[in-house]
Amino acid sequence: MAELTNLESKLGEVIGLAMAAQAATDKISKMVEVDQLSMVLKRMHGEAAKAEERATEIAGSLEGKKTAILDEARETKGKGSKMMRTYLDDSSDALDGFEFLTMAEAGEVGHWKVLRQMAAAGKDTEMVALAEWQIPIQERHFQDVQAGCLALAMEEDPEEPAS
Repeated sequence: MAELTNLESKLGEVIGLAMAAQAATDKISKMVEVDQLSMVLKRMHGEAAKAEERATEIAGSLEGKKTAILDEARETKGKGSKMMRTYLDDSSDALDGFEFLTMAEAGEVGHWKVLRQMAAAGKDTEMVALAEWQIPIQERHFQDVQAGCLALAMEEDPEEPAS
């Protein structure tokens, strides 16, 4: 197995987070009854798939590193999936799902910014460009899930017993 640099490892992590985001949006879309929120999740899913695709293309251009980077991605996806299973159980509702996505999207924003910083320090213009393309998308995802949380919270009766 090829040894990865910190930058290559971070690339694997953002690929894995994009994979996990697709699984999360699929799961949470089944909890949502509001069409507008369903559309947000569908768009986020497609954008996560595109991020995975573009980042994987860069991984493929790194001589002898693609397999190791994708192994890192699968490991990161597994960690994200475990967090989701822990946070979202059978009694979870759409608000729980959007609260989980708020945490996940904040993490993605942070990872993409770290990738950009590391790539800039390493003068890897291709990865800098990838991160600069993805960061505004991730920031929008974070804003969208926060707005979704607040919209769903407004539907909750604060005096009703918790389920």
